[in-house]
Amino acid sequence: MREHPVQSADGTQVLGWHTDADGPVVLLCPGLGTMPEAWPALLLPESGVRVLSWYHRGTLGSARPVDASRIALADHVADAVAVLDAAGVERCVVMGWSMGVMVAAELAALHPGRVSGLLLAAGVPGDLFGAMLGVAGVPRAVGRRLGVLTARAVRAFSPAVDAVLHRVPVNRVTATLMQHSGFMLPGGADADEVAKAVRRFLGHDSGWYATLALALADVPRRELTGVGVPVTALAGKYDVLADPRQLVESVACLPHARTRVVPTSHFMPLEAPEVIVEELRALVRRVEAVERARGAALTGGSRPPA
Repeated sequence: MREHPVQSADGTQVLGWHTDADGPVVLLCPGLGTMPEAWPALLLPESGVRVLSWYHRGTLGSARPVDASRIALADHVADAVAVLDAAGVERCVVMGWSMGVMVAAELAALHPGRVSGLLLAAGVPGDLFGAMLGVAGVPRAVGRRLGVLTARAVRAFSPAVDAVLHRVPVNRVTATLMQHSGFMLPGGADADEVAKAVRRFLGHDSGWYATLALALADVPRRELTGVGVPVTALAGKYDVLADPRQLVESVACLPHARTRVVPTSHFMPLEAPEVIVEELRALVRRVEAVERARGAALTGGSRPPA
């Protein structure tokens, strides 16, 4: 995995990263503040795809925008486009996890020519906070309110939060405890891989992290009506942060969408990496078949009359 600077449309310099594996290019829209360590299977040469991604504004080496308000959904989409442009990629499969599902879906809506397929994992395309605790039967309005209040509290008390989190020792014991916390599931992920991801995640400025999340609080719930490319939606059956029903419902209007409920928590890339790779490869094959069919139709349609 290699990192490289990318300048976005508003001049903000974000830090991109990419793998060097052979295969079709896939743009990964990451979960908020997450890092490559959260995707161990995609970092391996045998993944079968070349991954492009980036770190969100103000996190993990990416600069904060000069205009602090430039952290809306449209700005994250602009960063995604900048990553594609910097790599010279015009069109590719796009995948998203957690908050990245919102970015991937918005990218497909605003720039359909850049997206040849969508893989959406453990997230929702809108109403970020309203998707919380839905798996536990909490009404959407209540989950939304609790999520917003929690994020505001973290932002307000971020110095104290950071004083604790930045001193938490992260090792196999810590990782195992997290896997029994309810946010993750025991036995689903390798403890060493969890520790790698958590170690970097706890180093965030929690106030800025909460600010990024709150900037997306008003993005409404949406269905992916009009998306004309192959779509795969992977929902975590025990996901307390992104209601699996909302993800499935968001693609129900698409007759070509494939949905799969995976027995994981929100942290599907760590708990079921083989499912991610399996479904991504299958989506790439579907996209290639569609692209070939479109090419053949265009070629056939352009032939002169006999």
